Amino acid sequence: MNRRADLPWWADYLLIPLLNLAAAFVLSAILLIAIGEDPLAAARIIVEGAFGQAEGLGYTLFYATNFIFTGLAFALAFHAGLFNIGAEGQAYVAGLGVALVCLYLDFLPRPLIFILAAIAAGAFGAAWAFVPGYLQAKRGSHVVITTIMFNFIASALIVYLLVNRLSPPGSMQPETRTFSPRARLPFLHDVLAALGPSISQSPLNVSFFWALICCVLFYILIWHTKLGYELRTLGANPMAAVYGAMSPPRLVMIAMMLSGCLAGFMALNEIMGSQHRMILDYTSGYGFVGIAVALMGRAHPIGIILAAVLFGALYQGGAELAFESPNITRDMIVLLQGLVIMMAGGLEHLFRPNIERLFAMRRPSIAGAR
Repeated sequence: MNRRADLPWWADYLLIPLLNLAAAFVLSAILLIAIGEDPLAAARIIVEGAFGQAEGLGYTLFYATNFIFTGLAFALAFHAGLFNIGAEGQAYVAGLGVALVCLYLDFLPRPLIFILAAIAAGAFGAAWAFVPGYLQAKRGSHVVITTIMFNFIASALIVYLLVNRLSPPGSMQPETRTFSPRARLPFLHDVLAALGPSISQSPLNVSFFWALICCVLFYILIWHTKLGYELRTLGANPMAAVYGAMSPPRLVMIAMMLSGCLAGFMALNEIMGSQHRMILDYTSGYGFVGIAVALMGRAHPIGIILAAVLFGALYQGGAELAFESPNITRDMIVLLQGLVIMMAGGLEHLFRPNIERLFAMRRPSIAGAR
């Protein structure tokens, strides 16, 4: 996301997101007061549940890993002027690629299985995103509509495969068999235990580090390569891309495939790192939350990491809040999370016009003082 020229960087990247977040928290506090709960006590439970102990922090970072992948996926397409709403379906299909590697190539060494699973996750996600990209580039079909449709197609496809093709003989569960230990990503608590330190168990696994590496690669690609410059040019001004001898159809398809590849990596965290089998609906809405993560993070990897940790804390801390406060149901937690998503995503420009007017009023006085 390009920074607006009429705002300093700190106002665009820090002040406005913080105002949106504060507004979401105020609305959440009003909602909690309306049902007779203390918002300050609820906030304390959320923070302690998400960061107060190693187990809670592990779950927070586990959820954040999913949001980093889906946030990066949306952000990459967004830099090219595309709204990839299909990260959910792309990650779902990528889970199939990971499952096939883990089910049928589990005789290979563990590092090789991980490399092949990562390649399969990226390839399946990219392939599922290629068709909407092609339809936008060559046929003019809007990528928002096609990616949403492909989410439903992916869901139906995976249901069919799990029920009729991949479930073990005699099993009534729509899931694959459990992967062999060699085809599972190591949990972080197991890795640390082998090195000496002992921490509480959580689903956090080594795919978290792959997510951080992808953030670095994302930054290099977007801001330090010719392809990244072309993608940003396409997103900022498609006519300028044409005058610059760039090919918008080619860039659209590349952007969508790279976006689908990043979304597909989420399958490593969930399928290979946590569930250890392919199950239904493992994406759990992470692809849609990734949109808010990318918008709040200003489509920059550092911002995406911070926003992903925030939403991970809301997921983990919200579960603790629902457990500690009987009056606050799980549906209420989803509503509170939705308020943050609404303010960070749907109403992202709520405060921007007033902030811009404020800086516009200050600018003449600063110029006169000089």
